[in-house]
Amino acid sequence: MTRCLLTVSEADADAAITAASFDEVFFWSRSARSSFTGTLSPYLESLGPVNPRNVDLVRIALGALATDRSVLREGGGASWNTRDLELTVQVDDPTTWSGVAGDLAILVGFLSGDRWAFTFTQAPADTVEPLPLPAVDYQRTVLLSGGADSAAGALISARQLDEGSSQALVSQYSSTALSPIQQGLGKALGGYAPRVAQIHHQFHINRGSRRLDGSIFRDEPSTRSRSLLFLSLGLAVASCANVPLWIAENGFASLNPSLGADRRGALSTHTTHPRFLRDLQALVERVGGHGHIENPFESLTKGEMFALVAEEVGTDASSAYLSATNSCSHTDARYSGAQPGSSCGVCFGCLVRRAAFAAAGIPDRTEYLCDDTTGRFTNFVQQKSIVDPMCDFAIGGIRPRDVMAMSLPADYAATDALHLCRRGADELRSFFA
Repeated sequence: MTRCLLTVSEADADAAITAASFDEVFFWSRSARSSFTGTLSPYLESLGPVNPRNVDLVRIALGALATDRSVLREGGGASWNTRDLELTVQVDDPTTWSGVAGDLAILVGFLSGDRWAFTFTQAPADTVEPLPLPAVDYQRTVLLSGGADSAAGALISARQLDEGSSQALVSQYSSTALSPIQQGLGKALGGYAPRVAQIHHQFHINRGSRRLDGSIFRDEPSTRSRSLLFLSLGLAVASCANVPLWIAENGFASLNPSLGADRRGALSTHTTHPRFLRDLQALVERVGGHGHIENPFESLTKGEMFALVAEEVGTDASSAYLSATNSCSHTDARYSGAQPGSSCGVCFGCLVRRAAFAAAGIPDRTEYLCDDTTGRFTNFVQQKSIVDPMCDFAIGGIRPRDVMAMSLPADYAATDALHLCRRGADELRSFFA
């Protein structure tokens, strides 16, 4: 069992280090000594009147991500171990959160594939009196990651809203290559929905490289819990206006059917799985937080989502808009000499994306490293490629027993999941043909 602490008190952080009572201590504050990057404080006062339980949720999510990043797994790729992780978090209402600690552990474990335990202690009150902020009045909050699905969702959402209304866009990034992509999409939305205002919140918050004593943190690359922080930030922003949070993701990727028996473990994710989203909403609402989450596209393939964008703005505009997004699973191409934000073209995200463009009849203007003719990226592309297992998956298709292993929530019919996955596999098969 690895024991970690997230505290917002410098005195408590120093005491924990002196007592050696935790394996890792994370201190979140406004000061330069903080364990985290970014300017967002642990009280979220800069966002406006955030529900206090949503403030707590962001702390929990950040602590989980820091723990996830700081405890190495024994294996790599599809061969990894399940870790035993215990996280103590300072929150505003430890009694309420202690009442759901077991369910929270199951929820986060479903996301990361580990065994978690949570303990909650009282956080000190903020000593800084926040300045009054103007009241917010947006009608919807939408996560904008920089990927094609989130961009499609933001555009469709904006065009659905009434003239004179507004929506809040929430972006979070650890790789700085994503920042300009997110900003560009936010600006482009103004051209596609000029009568709806876009309020863009862009967060850069992540665990730093050094511990409080100056030593270097260990760095685990899998970090499947990062999506919990993204969702928590989105819910915090949504709570200020008491509006729904849209997380736009095609249903095929959300169900994430296994490509084969050897493609599980770290290569599988439950980021937008319907069970995870429903369980997260239920838990947040149980503690009195704002938990209204919607994925309006959970019954669609990516190609079907792209087709909706084309219906809204036309083929040429949708080609330009969607091609400006980034769906690549790999952010390390720059170490091979590629431009930051490059797309490999051969990972799961890129292949599903390329198949979606083809299925929707939309020209794909993305420059993929796999199409580079100079040979500079051949080794990188070969190392990242899952073309062969994706081809095998598309040819073999989805069986009913594959669907029964997906941990579907009670309100999600297995037949619907089967038909959706088969349509997703059809898109891939047509692309590889």
